[in-house]
Amino acid sequence: MQSVAVAGLLGLSLLLCGCATVFEGTSQSIDVVTNPTGATCVFEREGKPIGTVAGTPGPLVVKKSKYDITVKCTKPGYQEAAYLNHSGATATIAANIAVDIILTAGISSIIDSADGADNKYDSVVNLSMVPDFAMPAVAAVAVAP
Repeated sequence: MQSVAVAGLLGLSLLLCGCATVFEGTSQSIDVVTNPTGATCVFEREGKPIGTVAGTPGPLVVKKSKYDITVKCTKPGYQEAAYLNHSGATATIAANIAVDIILTAGISSIIDSADGADNKYDSVVNLSMVPDFAMPAVAAVAVAP
């Protein structure tokens, strides 16, 4: 009877390998909403562009990673707006890691870390854009007395 319990526990531990990979996935959608709408937003990770939303509001599907994503939005007549979307583990992932250490000696957490599944970004980015009040230089006109 004990061998059946041990075999069942081992089978369960194999099913849990890569829990976040299976349940959370290795990519996620991030929606960008700007005020005003119609901005172009570039997503960058480690200083390199990874995708663009051509007109807000709109989504971009990104591969999860331990590295943060910077979202930079531009629109004519407005100053550039930026948002740093931090990569981090969720509370659910933290609980899974604790269980994983007990059941699989951390093997599934290693799998999740390797493919980025144990990270998550904010799923909605809201940015308010400030009008650019810079006025073009006006040529001075000399008036004769």
